[in-house]
Amino acid sequence: MRAARNGSSEILGQPRGRIMSGPAITKRVLISGQVQGVGFRAWTQDEAEMRGLSGWVRNRRDGFVEALFVGPPDLVAEMVETCRRGPRHARVQTVETIYGEDLPATPGRFRILPTA
Repeated sequence: MRAARNGSSEILGQPRGRIMSGPAITKRVLISGQVQGVGFRAWTQDEAEMRGLSGWVRNRRDGFVEALFVGPPDLVAEMVETCRRGPRHARVQTVETIYGEDLPATPGRFRILPTA
């Protein structure tokens, strides 16, 4: 067992929040605005883990934040809406869904990836 950032615990790689069950969807989004240098990636990871989602988030060199969410449709939709607010110091302009890619819905931990 290891301590998580918000003081809760994580046991054997299980997410802190809800456990994913049923069919999963995958949604990839690009977030624009003042979204780098304001804790957006760590905040996204915390929010996704609270919902039991897997996937990843990363900064992009073009100034966007990019995220991939995998989980139950209602929780993925909730997470995308949550990204429209962002953390306290962020100023989100747009959250755009990226379509046209066949993305596998693979469960696992939600990770912060290096800048791409």
